[in-house]
Formats: sequence, structure tokens, C-alpha cells
Amino acid sequence: MPSDQLDATDRLILALLQGDARLTNVELAEKVNLSPSPCLRRVRRLEASGIIRGYHAELDRRSVGLELTVFVGIKVERHHEEQANAFREAVVKLPEVVTAHLVSGESDFLLQVVVPSLAAYEAFLTGTLLRLPGVSDIRSNFAIQPVKEYGTLPLDNSNKA
Repeated sequence: MPSDQLDATDRLILALLQGDARLTNVELAEKVNLSPSPCLRRVRRLEASGIIRGYHAELDRRSVGLELTVFVGIKVERHHEEQANAFREAVVKLPEVVTAHLVSGESDFLLQVVVPSLAAYEAFLTGTLLRLPGVSDIRSNFAIQPVKEYGTLPLDNSNKA
């Protein structure tokens, strides 16, 4: 479903679910001024279209022992499709990598890595990242303190040029 087919009620449903995915259908329906059945149909349609991709629990990284967040810029040797695919496939399988993006600029890929400690990152860097297919350079940026995490998407701006 294209974003231009989302009406104000759909956008409100999405905004509310981004803020609290544990809302019951009755609570959600009340907040968007619908009865429960039409509200549930809208949510199911948003799920079926892929706009809502899932529901997740937001965890405190430090509370689960993941003290260090590292943003890792990686350059690959050549931009051969075969090598890029091998790199992507390898990165997707790494549980320490919580996000990975193909980017432009100094790096070819930007990874967000979470690990328990600096020693754990060193082991991950030398034992895993440096061994990935085609890696020619790695730049690590250590997060000191989060300023904004787990932001919601700015749905009210999605149709503006």
C-alpha cells in the first residue's frame, strides 16, 4: 500500500502503535474514534500490506549486559556484486550487528554493533569483522551516551517534499 493511500486515521493508528504496540484493539479504537471491528480491519490491512512489519519489545541494552555500542564504517575492496552479496549475507548472520546500511561517503557500509565490553568488541573486530569478504578498511566510532534511541517515524512529514 503506497503511503499516499494512508488516510489520517491510518496515520494516527500507526503513530499510536509506534508509541505503544501493546495497546489493545479496544483501546486503539477508542483513541482513533472507531469501533473495534473497523479498527482491527485497518490494523490487519496495514500488517498485510507490510507497513506494519512486526511488534517488538524495546530492551535496555545495559540491563542485558550490552554496555558498548559501536558504529562501524566498512570499506570493501571492489564493488563487485558477488563480493557485495557475500558481505551482506555474512553481516546479516551476525547477532552483534543490530543495524547495517549500504551508505555513500567514506564507507560503503555502516554497521551498528552492540557488545558487552571493549574486549568483546576487540575480539569481534579481529575474529569476525576483519575476516568478512572483501573488507579493506574498518573505522570504529564508539558511542559515549545515547541522545535519542528508538525514535518513531515522523508520519506527519511523510507526504511533504
